Amino acid sequence: MSNLLDLAVKAHGGLERWSRVKSVRVAASITGAIWFVKGKGDALKDVIMTIETKKERLTTDFPGQDKRSIFEPARIVMEKVDGTLIEARNDPEKSFEGHQRSTPWDDIHVAYFCGEALWTYLNTPFLYTRQGFATEEISSIQVDGETWRRLKVTFPDSVKSHSREQISCFGPDGLLRRHDYTVDILGGATGLNYASDYRDVDGIIVPTKRRIYAYEGDYQRVKEPLLVAIDMGEITLAEQSPRTLAAAHSS
Repeated sequence: MSNLLDLAVKAHGGLERWSRVKSVRVAASITGAIWFVKGKGDALKDVIMTIETKKERLTTDFPGQDKRSIFEPARIVMEKVDGTLIEARNDPEKSFEGHQRSTPWDDIHVAYFCGEALWTYLNTPFLYTRQGFATEEISSIQVDGETWRRLKVTFPDSVKSHSREQISCFGPDGLLRRHDYTVDILGGATGLNYASDYRDVDGIIVPTKRRIYAYEGDYQRVKEPLLVAIDMGEITLAEQSPRTLAAAHSS
């Protein structure tokens, strides 16, 4: 593990603590211009998302709407609360092919985009320590009088995220300040994802506010519009059972 990644992991709660976490459940409001461009307005204004930490899976519940979406890279499922299937799509990434900026999304497009995004965000920076990820510290930048150290992360093909190469910027305290990337399923659209309002959730330090803008050139922020706003309310962690942990350590 690189010096910077080690600093970041420790600042966010440490691998030992994270290894005991099975899932993270977040009450969230996800708004911003992108949803209106895609014809989905306030579709995610009041949702509950549960991400798993050991495999790429995210479940989104829509309170009061009798539906949930289940994201896995190879398949999206929309179902009722009782498990009755509404619709499903295999190889959902393929359904974005040929899309233009204003091409409207259906519910499964939304579920896939949110799945690959929030699963990455809520597992960062611990995700980067997993087998198959490559990390490299690159040149630091100065932002508002603070030095941000930058970690270039190359994702393995087995993990679906915005793009294969992403950059995480960490402040002097080791906490994530900004996450920079392009989005493959949006034709390479750019994103500067600012993380703030940190909260200690049972020993894991989580940014509860994210604001995402486009960028031009050398990571110069485009101030309008605000593409995505993520505000998190209640956050709870589910623990691995002692038996599961023991089996994982012995394997």
